[in-house]
Amino acid sequence: MHSLAPQRTANVRTFRQLLSSTRRGARLARLLAAGELRAWQLPPSVAERAERIVAELAANAVFHGSVRGRDFRLGLFLDPVAGHLRIEVTDARGEYRPEHRPSVTADCESGRGLLLVTALADYWGTEPYPTSGRTVWAALTVPRICHGEQPQHATDRPDPHHPAQ
Repeated sequence: MHSLAPQRTANVRTFRQLLSSTRRGARLARLLAAGELRAWQLPPSVAERAERIVAELAANAVFHGSVRGRDFRLGLFLDPVAGHLRIEVTDARGEYRPEHRPSVTADCESGRGLLLVTALADYWGTEPYPTSGRTVWAALTVPRICHGEQPQHATDRPDPHHPAQ
C-alpha cells in the first residue's frame, strides 16, 4: 500500500479549502487548484494532470460523497525536496469506499472518473476521515527543484478542523 502522506517539514507547501458540495463547489476546487499549482511553478505536465485529478475527485465528492449541509475539503501538499504532490478530497460519506470498476468502458455514462485518476496518478487510495468521512487521495511525482529554489506559495488557508494544525 502506498501512502505517500506528506512529511510535515518546513519545505512542504500546503493548500486547504472547504467547498460547498455542489457543482459550483467542484468547479471552484479545480480553479483554485489550478491557481495554486501555477503559483507553485510546477511543470505544466504535472499541473495539468493534477488539475484533472482534482476535477474528478471533486466531482465524485459532490455526486457520490455529499451529505446535505456538509462541505467537502480540497487539500494539496507539495514536498519539493521529496518530489511528491499529494491531492486530497475529503467528503462526508465514509461508509462508501470508491473502487476501480474494471467493467467500466469508454461508452459508459458514468464511472470513468476513477479510471482517469488511475491513469493520471502515480498512486491513489482512500483513508477514513473521523468521524464519518473519507479522504480520497492521489499522488504525483514532481521533478525536484534544483539548487534549493522554492516555489512561491500563493495562499495558505488553514483548516481549523484539520487535526495536523
